[in-house]
Amino acid sequence: MMAIDTSSLVEFLKGSQGGDIEVIEDALDKNILILPPIVLSEIISDPKLSLDIKKTLQKIPSLPIEDGFWYRAGILRSKVIEKKRKARLGDALIAQYCIDHSLTLITRYVDFKSFLLFGKLKISLF
Repeated sequence: MMAIDTSSLVEFLKGSQGGDIEVIEDALDKNILILPPIVLSEIISDPKLSLDIKKTLQKIPSLPIEDGFWYRAGILRSKVIEKKRKARLGDALIAQYCIDHSLTLITRYVDFKSFLLFGKLKISLF
């Protein structure tokens, strides 16, 4: 199972090219792509996003947020911040969600590397 980050999802929706786009297309074909609820919230917050795209995004499955998620995400983020690394709240939530579900995160966003130090996050960085 693989999760998609906002950075790669935006490029996918724009019709961009790249290794992450190929991985996303393959994961969609194999029905192994998961859309973290945090990413869904970020994407549909765009008031210019079409209704068709919003409906399509609802078809990509999500997994439940596990008990204790918010606490674990806060602890993960605090560890990254303590090391003087960038740790935006949304990124910490996405990272913890992927750790909780043993998902590999497809992303173009290099700052996710900071979370690799403190959890079992797996990323495919493009």
